[in-house]
Amino acid sequence: MTATTDGSTGATLPPRAAAASETDTSTPGAAGVPQAAERAARRATDFLLGLQDEQGWWKGDLETNVTMDAEDLLLRQFLGIRDEATTRAAALFIRGEQRADGAWATFYRGPGDLSATVEAYVALRLAGDEPDAPHMAKASAWIRERGGIAAARVFTRIWLALFGWWKWDDLPELPPELIWFPSWMPLNIYDFGCWARQTIVPLTIVSAKRPVRPAPFPLEELHTDPADPSPARPFAPLASWDGAFQRLDRALHRWRRVAPRRLRGAAMNTAARWIVERQENDGCWGGIQPPAVYSLIALHLLGYDLEHPVMREGLASLDRFAVWREDGARMIEACQSPVWDTCLAAIALADAGLPADHPQLVKAADWMLGEEIVRPGDWTVKRPQLPPGGWAFEFHNDNYPDIDDTAEVVLALRRVRHHDPDRMDGAIGRAVRWNLGMQSRNGAWGAFDVDNTSPFPNRLPFCDFGEVIDPPSADVTAHVVEMLAAEGLAHDPRTRRGIEWLLAEQEPDGSWFGRWGVNYIYGTGSVVPALTAAGLPGSHPAVRRAVTWLERVQNDDGGWGEDLRSYQDSRGWSGRGASTASQTAWALMALLAAGEQESKAVERGVQWLADTQREDGSWDEPHFTGTGFPWDFSINYHLYRQVFPLTALGRYLHGDPFERGLLGPGARARTGAERS
Repeated sequence: MTATTDGSTGATLPPRAAAASETDTSTPGAAGVPQAAERAARRATDFLLGLQDEQGWWKGDLETNVTMDAEDLLLRQFLGIRDEATTRAAALFIRGEQRADGAWATFYRGPGDLSATVEAYVALRLAGDEPDAPHMAKASAWIRERGGIAAARVFTRIWLALFGWWKWDDLPELPPELIWFPSWMPLNIYDFGCWARQTIVPLTIVSAKRPVRPAPFPLEELHTDPADPSPARPFAPLASWDGAFQRLDRALHRWRRVAPRRLRGAAMNTAARWIVERQENDGCWGGIQPPAVYSLIALHLLGYDLEHPVMREGLASLDRFAVWREDGARMIEACQSPVWDTCLAAIALADAGLPADHPQLVKAADWMLGEEIVRPGDWTVKRPQLPPGGWAFEFHNDNYPDIDDTAEVVLALRRVRHHDPDRMDGAIGRAVRWNLGMQSRNGAWGAFDVDNTSPFPNRLPFCDFGEVIDPPSADVTAHVVEMLAAEGLAHDPRTRRGIEWLLAEQEPDGSWFGRWGVNYIYGTGSVVPALTAAGLPGSHPAVRRAVTWLERVQNDDGGWGEDLRSYQDSRGWSGRGASTASQTAWALMALLAAGEQESKAVERGVQWLADTQREDGSWDEPHFTGTGFPWDFSINYHLYRQVFPLTALGRYLHGDPFERGLLGPGARARTGAERS
């Protein structure tokens, strides 16, 4: 077969793309689908290459909700470091996110959220917005209609208790002695997911200290009955789990009154050492904002002044979470995603035809190799004999490499022809060994920990802020299976156990649940390419059921979309929502992996991507398609709208990356793993 070369990227084109390149593609709507796809892929490639940092990484904004911005202001108020410029910029962003009914949502076009609205309201009060201002009066009325502060989540009421707007006695107790629970004991800190663990340990200190800084204003307007702001909550039946944990909380409140002072002080000091030992090189904790905020408060309560190196570096790290917009508004990222964004960008560019030795791909590989984690972290509690290896999600998070990033980085590195193959082989070998060692007993993989499936943490009255454990998920397991297949381990017994788990987890309608992306489209878009990479044919019944489901939920415009409400109402919202670039790409990736290249569904989806692309090669995507905690904490990854459409277009034009030799034995030989 003959092939041509695209002069803008140096990409070798197979017959489908070659034929497309011979046609005038100046008007994609009038051209055939392959021609429109080739033009869209070329423009998307150039756009994505232009976003790369000089050091080799990519990072898009990570947008969540206004609680990040509100809590940043509350932290600064508590520590006495809030300044007018920061406050003004944060308030500008928060005001701009308010809904017409006065509330704030946690995702684009989502319903109002009580806790987010309370926190946003208080932040605007700090910024000087008066209660009788129209937007504030509308917000406070909305809050009162839904039960006022008393109905808000525990974390919101903790923030209010710091300033005397809520009573500490009316909050669940969280004893610092928890830090001493051995790992075999229920409710030890390692029963919690790493994100919850890093938050709960400092909060045990805050809960024990119960600080109150003078409130700068009252908040009576946020109570349904200011005379009785904290109405008693009825107990659940004793025979229920909720009832049992409510009574446990009552016992912990009594323990607080009699706990020996020296014992409690020793527990807090142990917790403080645990916190300090886990501070990252950049001053943050776990590379995410919430644990950093609570760690700074906890250490400050134990006497760490603001000039202490731990505090100084921690505060400096928080400034790096700020995204300043052209209008002067300041948005706070909950975390940053450079490793994830970089490996996904490299995969997209390679699958779109960029040569394996393209300088920008090599630079990306160099940067990823430099981010490898080679020291132990908290995962060693469950796997003490497992040697380290792998990658985290963020710039600095050596304590918590994650299984998902590690799998995708390996898949990215195998697409690059690197100048130091021995270094590449070493990093990939360590990563594969670590990922295999992190397999849970059911054959699947979670994101950060092994067998993090205790049923107890989610039952605690304290834990109403979202998912607090890290059980295996279909999307993470699929990415690991795909990576193992690329490394020639498709028939390894451990890989087969992962495949068996995935097949058992398929929903009756043919989809898979998406833990870290929205939702069934993400799960299905992750699992089908993994299954076919591992050798399941497109005719396999599970693959055919997935194809049928994807064809059934395709939107009339040719795209795919799924609203976050599917996490609460799968029957009404599974696979349903406004078409988005990233979700359309996930559906296409699954269909293409299933051998549906010539199907009408694929043709319509590719055409939708081509038709909705902007002139500069980008796509617009205000909808949130990423997940921190299903439903409770949603994410708009601003680079998803670029990397996934380009990946899908590349696979449509160039074929499956395994068949092309980008992955599998050919890739291993190219990167040096099978050099003679």
